[in-house]
Amino acid sequence: MKYSNIFFSLITVLIISCKEKPSEKLALQTLNNNKFKFEVETIVSDMDIPWSMAFLPNNSILITELKGELIHFKNGVKTNIKNVPEVYFRGQGGLLDIELDPNYAENGWLYLSYAANIENDGNGGNTTIMRAKLKNDALVETQVIYKATPNTQSGTHFGSRIEFDKKGYLYFSIGDRYNRDVLPQDITKDAGKIYRINSDGTIPTDNPFYNTKNAIKAIYSYGHRNPQGMAMHPETGEIWAHEHGPKGGDEINIIKAGKNYGWPKASFGVNYSGTKFTDKTSIKGMEDPIHHWTPSIAPSGMTFVTSNKYPEWKGNVLVGSLKFQYVTRCVIENNKVVKEEKLLENIGRVRCVRQAPDGYIYVAVQNLGIVRLTPSS
Repeated sequence: MKYSNIFFSLITVLIISCKEKPSEKLALQTLNNNKFKFEVETIVSDMDIPWSMAFLPNNSILITELKGELIHFKNGVKTNIKNVPEVYFRGQGGLLDIELDPNYAENGWLYLSYAANIENDGNGGNTTIMRAKLKNDALVETQVIYKATPNTQSGTHFGSRIEFDKKGYLYFSIGDRYNRDVLPQDITKDAGKIYRINSDGTIPTDNPFYNTKNAIKAIYSYGHRNPQGMAMHPETGEIWAHEHGPKGGDEINIIKAGKNYGWPKASFGVNYSGTKFTDKTSIKGMEDPIHHWTPSIAPSGMTFVTSNKYPEWKGNVLVGSLKFQYVTRCVIENNKVVKEEKLLENIGRVRCVRQAPDGYIYVAVQNLGIVRLTPSS
């Protein structure tokens, strides 16, 4: 991915009116004087907070709704899946990410992350990872394979993105649960971490803290605030993740075994009041982000573009913005973001961005549904 000798001329035009449907919007990009047009078509409508989506081999879509519904969209019809786990639906908590096993066609496993209180202790909830199979529009063979503790009544910072790497390991994120000064830097406690487990929930023996006394063996990296985007680099196989900063300091990181990503000891952000909680943006021995957003865009969802349907975007990373309601196209060079372009401005709070097996890019938008970016002549 070499872009250093390319001059980018990027013009985004969105033809929007307050009465238009997303399918009536047309975005026009000019890149190196070559016009690239795409239509924004609504594929699934009338959804509240579609948090994530997964694409089944038959081209149907499974969509998580934050309030606790799992929707199967097939042939234009939405069906509510039965036997979905009970969620702790509060604030940012609910039914969150969904991911298919890399060998789904053979084994049928799908994975869900959600906020839950499976202990029934009345103390709130925490991030939970479950696997299950889909049969006759119901989840069967459900298995909880990780549950963060302790439960708390906080409704914030559940993290909850899921991703597989090329070796079949399952990674997932748990935010700091708004306990900034205690949890992210403590590897004996859940929260503020990215985890790596086997697909059946067992712990790989080569995890970085597997043999560390009192450490949580599933932890892969720590010092994170609230990662809500995660994707595997299609060439290197590395896991990339982004996370919310406070007021400023959203980050993109390349996740490495055993590394400390600094939160809250180092950050480009400040308290929501504007006061500082640290004067350091970098600390020796801790990982610096490869990119940060200040002011914060409130990033959510992340995908690498590899499809031939978007030749000008290949190798780019797409990230949704909750705060500013667009998708940012990040041009990557030598593991750095060297250029950004805003797409779908004012479309709504973007929760998830996926490149589907059909090669098209799909975007989940709050109070709207799922839209598809379809290149046009």
